[in-house]
Amino acid sequence: MTQAGKTTNYSALGLAVIETELAAITALKSRLDEPFNRACELLLACEGRIVVTGMGKSGHIGGKIAATLASTGSPAFFVHPGEASHGDLGMITAKDVVIALSNSGNTGEILTIVPIIKRFGVPLISMTGNPDSGLASAAEVNLDVSVANEACPHGLAPTASTTAALVMGDALAIALLQARGFSAEDFALSHPGGALGRRLLLHVADIMHSGEHLPQVSPDATVSQALLEMTRKGLGMTAIVDSDNKLLGVYTDGDLRRSLDKAIDVHNTRITEVMTSGGKRVHAHDLAASALKLMDDSKINAVLVVDADDHVIGALNMHDLLRAGVV
Repeated sequence: MTQAGKTTNYSALGLAVIETELAAITALKSRLDEPFNRACELLLACEGRIVVTGMGKSGHIGGKIAATLASTGSPAFFVHPGEASHGDLGMITAKDVVIALSNSGNTGEILTIVPIIKRFGVPLISMTGNPDSGLASAAEVNLDVSVANEACPHGLAPTASTTAALVMGDALAIALLQARGFSAEDFALSHPGGALGRRLLLHVADIMHSGEHLPQVSPDATVSQALLEMTRKGLGMTAIVDSDNKLLGVYTDGDLRRSLDKAIDVHNTRITEVMTSGGKRVHAHDLAASALKLMDDSKINAVLVVDADDHVIGALNMHDLLRAGVV
């Protein structure tokens, strides 16, 4: 809102918020000590699920932390503490670990269910801004996410405190990811939908042309014979292979343009005289996204697929990647 005769500097106000939250995050660096290590050990040893709970804004952050844990190899879900008192505590088993978020550490709805969690013998990790609170005292491990100031000028709206809790949750999730050896392909298995899944799960073997659809000619073929093969197979290129089916070279639409500039006799010129020796190649087990990167970096529109002994087994072009949704 702009008051009469006064213009608000929104950029300065926004910058002040960012600086306050940066300070809150920076303060966490010195707190990744023994309690953090212990929390990671408890979570890594969990044979059940990681149950995250929190009320209000802490609950929203808890939901995101649970989602991040679940997508990075640590099975987790969020339980609302109010609903937990009315039946949802039955979702918690003795093999689980609970992470409870509360900036004050004295949130009534959470303190109400703490005795039940303790009775189950479930390890409790708290994430609070008050190490002397009831929740922190009841937990096996308390992670200090206290902040000097909220970004809210009245010190009321959870801002820096929720940011600190979110970052601490990310630190836990990624530390566990690396401790588990969780790979990019593991990540893709929990994200099969959309572009991410396609880029991380689709392999060259899934989309390459092979068998009778694979363009290839012998080194004795003429340029015109190679062009007929390229036309029949429609990939804008052909492999040149020896009698053992090993790759000798490649001939592409670009090579054709360069050949025509030299005014060659396409009916009598052998393909080995104008082909590109060797040529770029990928393997069937490579990610399709890796083939795309190779094609982008090399500024080519098609690539051959070879086995470990350099036998040509397939080919693909940019249109295949487009149809597969990798691009």
